[in-house]
Amino acid sequence: MKTQIKISSQEILRLIGTQSFEFPKYATQILNLANQNAQGTRPAVVGQMSDLIQEFSGQSIEDWEKWYIEKHPDAIQQATEKISKMVDNFRTVINQIDEVMISHWVKDLVIIKTFIGLRFQEAILNKASNLLNTTYKLATPEEEAKGIDGFVGLTPVSIKPDTYKTKRSLNEKIEVRFIYYKKVKDGLLIDIEDIL
Repeated sequence: MKTQIKISSQEILRLIGTQSFEFPKYATQILNLANQNAQGTRPAVVGQMSDLIQEFSGQSIEDWEKWYIEKHPDAIQQATEKISKMVDNFRTVINQIDEVMISHWVKDLVIIKTFIGLRFQEAILNKASNLLNTTYKLATPEEEAKGIDGFVGLTPVSIKPDTYKTKRSLNEKIEVRFIYYKKVKDGLLIDIEDIL
């Protein structure tokens, strides 16, 4: 007998006796991106959903809607307005995007950002090795496949943004030490505690 069983979103909707909205292809991707930029559904606008759903004592989606609207009467409209303004910004810029701009964007991503990314890893390795009075080297492709970005002395290291600390227990299993970095206005802050 299986111990893990998947219940689809559609099945959950059927079980609770409601249906979700239908959207044209690509619409939800655009709306998600607009929302990320506009921050329309942040807790400051719509409330902290994980807390609100715990407070809610009703049973039906109709009860939830009524309860939520009483608690946050303007939230849906405020979120809608924020996202709508961002979609308008997208409409304005989408007409400016042509093949030349797309080519520039691809070159910026593939050539420039990749080069800078590799170089800032080297800068981090160099700085860490100087602080520890040792040498450094970049990883080979085989080492990169194992999650190693380089070596500080003989220590294999992976270079990750500081936000990775909170995600570290998720999917990736990298058996190396970490150097964390944070981009700041005038450079990078690096954290070498894990390799000390």
